[in-house]
Amino acid sequence: MTIAVTGATGQLGRIVIAKLKAKLPAAEIVALVRDPAKAADLGVATRAADYTKPDQLAAALKGVDKLLLISSSEVGQRAPQHQNVIDAAKQAGVKLIAYTSILHADNSPLGLAVEHRATEAALKASGIAYAILRNGWYSENYTSAIAGAVPNGGIVGAAGDGKISAAAREDYAEAAAAVLTGSGHENTIYELGGDDAFTMADLAAEVSKQTGKSIAYSNMPEAAYADLLKSFGLPEAFANLLADSDTGASKGGLFDGSRTLSKLIGRPTTPLAKTVTAVLRD
Repeated sequence: MTIAVTGATGQLGRIVIAKLKAKLPAAEIVALVRDPAKAADLGVATRAADYTKPDQLAAALKGVDKLLLISSSEVGQRAPQHQNVIDAAKQAGVKLIAYTSILHADNSPLGLAVEHRATEAALKASGIAYAILRNGWYSENYTSAIAGAVPNGGIVGAAGDGKISAAAREDYAEAAAAVLTGSGHENTIYELGGDDAFTMADLAAEVSKQTGKSIAYSNMPEAAYADLLKSFGLPEAFANLLADSDTGASKGGLFDGSRTLSKLIGRPTTPLAKTVTAVLRD
């Protein structure tokens, strides 16, 4: 059995590789990366695999039985890039593709979900067995907000009172490893989120608790929040994406109460308090 992971030098990919190494011999794991030189420290075989190069992908996937397709970071280009990987996997005879999608992709109000829906459809049309990992938000998405809360006196956003079922990257990586090394996951969709949802006001309260300072959450209209992010130097497209995602959260787009993630990994998901502690300590 050979298991390959795309984007293996990314923040999620590196953790997945580590989780797989704890379960399998390193010889059974392949890291697929744009630049193999940057993956030398992973301790597994590496192959060059650029989402935009179909011929390279076909060669990289030879002999691979199971593949984790970590979604591309290039928003707006994801659907065609993912299609390239799926086509190459079919050509190579890959038996299962696990894909990191977004929570409730089929009806999510987040603009980010559009390309994930397209990829899910491509997977189902490919004839390859699939496991769709609809990941909720990473708790680490709020690292900058937590770090900036104390000097700035508060946290801002456009998420309103929306509940956010976030979990740590490690939790999602462990779930991916469980699916890739387990059985019975073919043609299954998993809605994955943290055990205990929180609002942005809850996040501010946790920072207040741990710092002993009064930290409040201030909600803003989506456009105003996007403008604020742009004033911090964020590119317009990225600022708009973040603001749209916050608005989606206010509509329930980042909430899931099924606790499927903790069931899949066999332990509770990482609590928000632990993430806050780690950020404040650093």
